[in-house]
Amino acid sequence: LSMGFDAINAEQNSGTMTRLLAQPIYRDDVINGKFLARLFVLILITLALGFFVAGMGIIITGVPPTGEEVMRLLLYLALSIVYMGFWLALAMLFSLMFRHTATSALCSMSLWLFFSIFVPILAGMVADAIFPVTQSSDAMAQLYNIRLSQAISRLSPATLYSEAAVTILSPSVRTLGPVLLEQTYGAISGFLPLGQSLLLIWPHITGLVAGTILIFGITYTLFLRQEIRA
Repeated sequence: LSMGFDAINAEQNSGTMTRLLAQPIYRDDVINGKFLARLFVLILITLALGFFVAGMGIIITGVPPTGEEVMRLLLYLALSIVYMGFWLALAMLFSLMFRHTATSALCSMSLWLFFSIFVPILAGMVADAIFPVTQSSDAMAQLYNIRLSQAISRLSPATLYSEAAVTILSPSVRTLGPVLLEQTYGAISGFLPLGQSLLLIWPHITGLVAGTILIFGITYTLFLRQEIRA
């Protein structure tokens, strides 16, 4: 958010955007360059911190990771980059929509707080209103309540990222939804392989990637159609 909220309007306010577009370059190169340059910095920082923490963990514990554990770490870092790319694209969209940098920064932070904190709270309130759970409620009523609450919560990219990150980093996570007692009967405890963990969170990854592409596509289109004057 801090890298994208003033990506466009700061140059418009200072007058450098008109000088930049006066050069023989295409508009799409400008918006693509702004997004990709910031995304590259995020990739560099994420990989550096991730490998540093992994190296320190090996040095402190003295236990080398297995091949699957290395793959899980790399997938977690890639997931984190996609998640940060989503908020970067959103911050750049607000930077294009609003003329003042303070307004775009406040809107970006407000939307992040709404999705990260208030959406799970509202999801529980809506689920309790539609499927109220009391002491006399049966198991199906509680199941419907939990499923509706999770469905609404997963509209938030923060929920998608947190569930996907937990599943990738912890092979013991075998499901992300409620499980009935009949479903656990006879089940053998164990760890999921990497392929099964990816199948479990594939909708989460698809949603984050699609959201990032959609928001950046909107920013791209609006920037190409925007009238910029000196």
